[in-house]
Amino acid sequence: MLDKQIEDYLALAGVCQSAALVQQIARRGNVEQDAFEASLSSILVTDPESPQHVFGQLANVKVGYKTLLSQLSDKQGNKDTEITRYIASILGLERKLSRKPDALNELADRISHVQRQLAHVDFNNTQIVGALASIYSDIVSPLAPRIQVAGNPDYLSQPANQQRVRALLLAGVRAAVMWRQMGGQRRQILFRRKQILNSAVKALRLIN
Repeated sequence: MLDKQIEDYLALAGVCQSAALVQQIARRGNVEQDAFEASLSSILVTDPESPQHVFGQLANVKVGYKTLLSQLSDKQGNKDTEITRYIASILGLERKLSRKPDALNELADRISHVQRQLAHVDFNNTQIVGALASIYSDIVSPLAPRIQVAGNPDYLSQPANQQRVRALLLAGVRAAVMWRQMGGQRRQILFRRKQILNSAVKALRLIN
């Protein structure tokens, strides 16, 4: 059983992880595979027993907690404005999605279709990443101005990387939905900064 303080901000770490992994693909053309798989898998956990069940082991959100720590740190050099922009955009998308019951229903239908596909293909199959990417493009992305991903054009022009970025943005929105369900609000990032930092420090100690 997870410490409540860690559990309270687990979903926010999930949002941060998606943002950080999008940046990795855009800048380097590759991604930390375990974190990538954990973020994408979380989209398909639609009836979790606990918040931790969404991501599996706490270590699966290590990238997210490290990002959360650096983004909220007092040290100015640690903060990455590009990642801040991705996080804000993901949280904004989730807010718009929460007000669209039709989009939410369509999202649930499309995700259950991907869950059925998994009976026939492996999770790492490009078909699964492609299916998650198209869910983002068809249902979530049109709800707000397009998220502008900055990086190396050589990497960003590759269709496989475009799909991975879109699937990760969908994972970020999924984590943002979970955060809202647990009572999370954007203003807490300002007003509960110390508690959020403490939870990230505790989580990273447990992981390490």
